[in-house]
Amino acid sequence: MNLNGIEIERKFLIAAPEKQWLDEQPGSRRVVILQTYLLSPPGETRRIREWSENGKTRYIRTIKRPLTGITREELEDEITEAEYSALLKEKDPQRRQIEKTRWCIPYEGHVLEIDHYAQWYDDRSTLEVELESEEEIFRIPPEIEIIREVTGDPRYLNSSMAREFPPRD
Repeated sequence: MNLNGIEIERKFLIAAPEKQWLDEQPGSRRVVILQTYLLSPPGETRRIREWSENGKTRYIRTIKRPLTGITREELEDEITEAEYSALLKEKDPQRRQIEKTRWCIPYEGHVLEIDHYAQWYDDRSTLEVELESEEEIFRIPPEIEIIREVTGDPRYLNSSMAREFPPRD
């Protein structure tokens, strides 16, 4: 997890892999995330997450500011449950909470983050990979069926999906 700094990320719409296959990948971690967007000033996205893994829950606050199409400044810190509850009062009323299950899978020097959204289509997921530079080369396992790259498509930003899920394409 990038705690403070620059986030460079590519994102893909994929056919939802079998959950058993995801769980069986070497080093795979399954996390349930409840993500809430907060009221934010223009040019900034603020959110809080309830992050549950192996029976433990953490609370994370994140502020993001875009720099380029795939690069953002990201400030992230762990907060207490009381701070999380207080921040829920700043929820953006135009956005719903997003619940997703995330599989974090190490693969050839990167961590692939595959998100399956509880409110979305059963047969679609997204895959994100964080990079060191915009030009960095990475690979995706051949078992994952890429529908298309959605990096830079505002419809597939989680902050947009909290307003309206992307069209089925």
